[in-house]
Amino acid sequence: MRLIDISHELSAETPVFPGDVAVELSELATLERDRYTAWRLNSGLHAATHVDAPMHLVRDARWISEFPIERFCGRGVLLDVRGENPILPRREYEERIREGDIVLLHTGWDALWGRDDYFERHPVVSDELGELLIARGVSVLGIDMPSPDFAPYALHKRLLAGDVLVMENLTNLGELVDVTDFEVMALPLKLRAEASFVRAVCRVG
Repeated sequence: MRLIDISHELSAETPVFPGDVAVELSELATLERDRYTAWRLNSGLHAATHVDAPMHLVRDARWISEFPIERFCGRGVLLDVRGENPILPRREYEERIREGDIVLLHTGWDALWGRDDYFERHPVVSDELGELLIARGVSVLGIDMPSPDFAPYALHKRLLAGDVLVMENLTNLGELVDVTDFEVMALPLKLRAEASFVRAVCRVG
């Protein structure tokens, strides 16, 4: 068995979506001064690798904590879509994707992490692919970019309304290009909120 980490690190230097609050991670106590170490985190929930619940953008009363943990663990399907914009469906996807799958889009956009271009010029998921994911009953769509589309986020809203959770800011998906069988595990914190940080990993073998 091999574990592949597909999460970005959360730190005071973590880039955030333009207009979001900066991540503040500060040391409150030190061993030398206080005889223990403690840190405080102040951040929005859409920094670094995270998952959106539907209530983030559509009318849905469910907190992220109310979703069963099974929604965040499951068979992974990697779609290698590098160089595509918009990202369109292919006939083969209809056979590869099953109900309950966690579909990961490998765009390679994570190589721009930390640059302004990362948030401003990323590829977009086509309406047609979005509708296919909803029709197939996908549990989570994971992407190595900040959003599946741009404002006013019509597709993002359609995915969430169709009960497809959206996991953003993944990285390292290139490690899965030649892997045919893997499981994704990306548990959110048990938060009464619209989103949560996740430590997303893939289990191979």
